[in-house]
Amino acid sequence: MVNNTRRASLNGANGHSPGSSSSSTSNGNGNGGGQTHSNGNGNSNGNGHRSTLTVSTPARANRNSLRYANIVGWGMKIPDTVITNADLEAVVDTTDEWIRSRTGIQERRFASEREGVVNMGFEAARIALDRADILPTEIDLIIVATSTPEDIYPSTACKIQNILGATKAGAFDLSAACSGFVYALNMASQAIRSGSIDKALVIGTEVNSRVMDWNDRSTCILFGDGAGAVVLSGGDDPGGMLSCVLGADGSGADLLGIPTVGRASIPEGQQMHKLHMNGREVFRFATHVIHESIIEAVEKAGLKLADIALIVPHQANQRILSAAARSLNVPESLFYSNVHRYGNTSAASIPIALCEAEREGRIHPGDNIILIGFGGGLTWATAVIQWQPVPAPASRGLNYRLSQGRREVVYVFAFWRARFMQMFRRWEAKIKGSPALTANIREPKKSERERERDRERSATPPAPKRELNGSSPKAEKPEPEKELERR
Repeated sequence: MVNNTRRASLNGANGHSPGSSSSSTSNGNGNGGGQTHSNGNGNSNGNGHRSTLTVSTPARANRNSLRYANIVGWGMKIPDTVITNADLEAVVDTTDEWIRSRTGIQERRFASEREGVVNMGFEAARIALDRADILPTEIDLIIVATSTPEDIYPSTACKIQNILGATKAGAFDLSAACSGFVYALNMASQAIRSGSIDKALVIGTEVNSRVMDWNDRSTCILFGDGAGAVVLSGGDDPGGMLSCVLGADGSGADLLGIPTVGRASIPEGQQMHKLHMNGREVFRFATHVIHESIIEAVEKAGLKLADIALIVPHQANQRILSAAARSLNVPESLFYSNVHRYGNTSAASIPIALCEAEREGRIHPGDNIILIGFGGGLTWATAVIQWQPVPAPASRGLNYRLSQGRREVVYVFAFWRARFMQMFRRWEAKIKGSPALTANIREPKKSERERERDRERSATPPAPKRELNGSSPKAEKPEPEKELERR
């Protein structure tokens, strides 16, 4: 229950409930002070191993110093290849009826040989930048949530940063499985609110089809591929993230995962680089944590469940969403679902669902919406967001062509810049050699005569050393004689 002194939400201490339609209440001097916050650490979810972090922002004395991190652009990319349940019947021992009744999934998308987390993440980011109408060079930070990177390092984020031409942006990957996108969204929002950055790009991208164990029919039917992205921008307009609850329970690490390099041994029943899951236990965990974390996040935002216009959950299983709706005593229609079209796309599922919900008119300016992810770790993350109006960029005319042209120039420049830098590094290494003056990376080639001379020297025993007067060196006295001389 919210106490009389309002808890500070992530969109700042503005003196009124984030979900109310009334005007903000001032304390008389224009400041939104007088608020406190609670971090809610240590709350139990009933499983006995909960570790929860509730993120909130302390009240500030000067209202003019408040910054808000609003979503100003969004985009998604899904592969063209559609895999229906009937297609899977030819690969695994299953049926369309069995899959539909237990998961609600009818089809999913698989990446082609030429598609991967990098190019799909780039395409989603490109659409998001177009929607936000900003240049890649304006981005300060790129965070990519993925569980299926092409490399352990370099990060997927660095590769996308290079293709975009976001030369001023820091970039890194975040690994929190299906909760990763909300984790990344919270980190980017906090960086903007702190004033360290102004604009951030958050991407969720996955190619789950390449880590499937096709002998496990209960798991391989669930997953699909795709990517989604949002652009966050700092500003003075209230909104954005109102609260965020992050949680983890490492005691459930064995329930869902992908073993990879670094493992000393692979447990029985698991395969290297292949996904494994205890579906029954994950189902139980998910239905419980959705209820608990949503209630907690709504309370931290100073709202009631009735103030929520839409819940955009991780698209894991339709039965999980139905059970969560019953547990919260809300209509199932409050939970947006597209799992029947795309299956479980892990960290990409929430941004893809967010894009489709906005396109279908399910989200309006001023709406309070919830994003909730849950998955391997075990991890979960719930964010309450107030959606702000974002003017759509012009779809035609001179300004549209100029804006699009500027971004295209950046992408072309990024392409040639990458190749120039690769050539430059190679030529620099040839011309300057090693950066260390005493380094000898490669021995110079020797002639046949030099190699023959070296062989003769190695075969001839070294001559005994002589003293300066030409005499042979004195034999070393044995230890007993030395001892007698000392006496």
